[in-house]
Parts: sequence; structure tokens; C-alpha cells
Amino acid sequence: MPELPEVETVRRGLEPVLAGQRLARVEARRPDLRWPLPDGFVQRLTGARILGLGRRGKYILAHLDRGDTLIIHLGMTGRFEIEGAAPRAPGAFVMAVPANPKHAHIVFETEAGVRITFFDPRRFGSMDLAETAALDESPRLAGLGPEPLGPDFNAAHLKKAFAGRRQSAKTLLLDQRIVAGLGNIYVCEILHRARVSPLTEAGAIGARRLGAIALATRQVLEEAIDAGGSTLRDYASAEGELGYFQHSFEAYGREHEGCRTPGCQGVIHRIVQGGRSTFYCPVCQR
Repeated sequence: MPELPEVETVRRGLEPVLAGQRLARVEARRPDLRWPLPDGFVQRLTGARILGLGRRGKYILAHLDRGDTLIIHLGMTGRFEIEGAAPRAPGAFVMAVPANPKHAHIVFETEAGVRITFFDPRRFGSMDLAETAALDESPRLAGLGPEPLGPDFNAAHLKKAFAGRRQSAKTLLLDQRIVAGLGNIYVCEILHRARVSPLTEAGAIGARRLGAIALATRQVLEEAIDAGGSTLRDYASAEGELGYFQHSFEAYGREHEGCRTPGCQGVIHRIVQGGRSTFYCPVCQR
């Protein structure tokens, strides 16, 4: 499932063609994705102007001039394709394999003539509408922890969230109520960079290493966003670009390979935690 860097990459790809634009036509080719579309979905969106695009955790937010916000989740295989926008410079990106037309579920057309199609083969994505003034109370967003790139995510927040907890550091970093937007891939990378074992009880982590986790979180996510995310399985950005951060992984997917930490002679191990693969170095992550 796309994590924060992939979602932010898609948001940035959509922003130039949607922000400030009015939706001239909206087509829902089925009444549901993961969940049923909200009542009046097409009518509430048709003719609305998109004031701007934001993001909350793994959700893309399209704020409308009618007082509503369109909340989009990509799920496991959701992606957008854009037609009719000004082309980018030749060679600026590598195109992904075209999506199957039968998986085109939602179509948006702007007054500028741009067509944005949402494809989702497995239909684990979702779209919802919520009142902008009460957005934080929406069932999709209520209870989410702070943004990991925002000022509220720091060592002090982790200390409070981890206090007395016997669950592993990795388990709690995956909890969206503690921090929004992180997933399995980037938590593996964050803990490796912070030199913290994914097996360590969260409540036993001291202040210095909590600071290292907070710093590594910001560094890894910013680097991944700059690289366009990680292209794994079906993921591609809004313009069909492939992400390249997977070529910079220090832990994830590198089982039996040497640790890249300078001076470390360890080998990356793979274990299973909560049904998910965890990759780490038992030498430098203690």
C-alpha cells in the first residue's frame, strides 16, 4: 500500500491540473470502491471549484468552494492518470504500464479540458466527502496522530505515546493514532537509520534514541518524497512516473545482504512481526 511519500508524490502530480480548476464533468462508473460513494457524489462535485490540494497521513484532500472536501485514499492499487495537460519535457519521466480501462472507476474533467481518471484494480481505495469546517471529525481522519513532517511530531510526542508500552517500537510506529502516514517499508528504514531494533519495547527507549527516531523519520520521508516514492508492485504517481527511493533502501527487502551502515559488518535479517516482514541489522540496531 502506498505510504506517505507515494501519496504526497501523487498529490503534487495532481495539484497543477486540479488546484483552482472547476470540475465540468464527474463520472462515477460504479457506486462504490472500498466503501459506497457518498450520497450525491457526482452532483456535489460537478461544477465545484477545487481551491487546493492537501494531504493528511495517507489521504489526499481536495478542498472545494462549496464547503466540502473530497477525501481520497489510494488503497493498494489506486492510481490516477492525467490526459490533456501540458506535456513535460521529453525524458523527464518514465511511463508506467497503461492501466486497464475496465479498472477506470471515477473520471474528473476540468473546464480547462484536462481529464483525470482514477483506476483501482483491487478497489481498496476510497473517496468520501466531508464538511471542510469539520474535517478532523470525519470518520476517515478522526483519531489520526500528528503528521510526521509537522512540528507536533518529535521526541516529546514519542516519549508520551510510548510511555509504559510493551509493544515493539515498530508496532507503535505503524499505529496511525500515534503518527499518521507511516507504513511497513518506511518504518523499517527509519529504525535502521536511527539504529533502533524493531524488537525493542517502545517504553524502554530512552530520550536520545527517541530523538534519533524523530529525526530519521523526517530525513527518510523527505528523501523518499524527493525521489518520487518507492515503486513497488502497482504503485505509480499521477503522471505515470516511477519512484526511485527503493534503490536507496538500507534495510527493506535486503535480506542476507550486507548492512550499509559505515563500519558495520552485519547482515540484514528478515523476521515477521504482526504478519508483516521486518528487515533490520541485528549488529547496529540493538
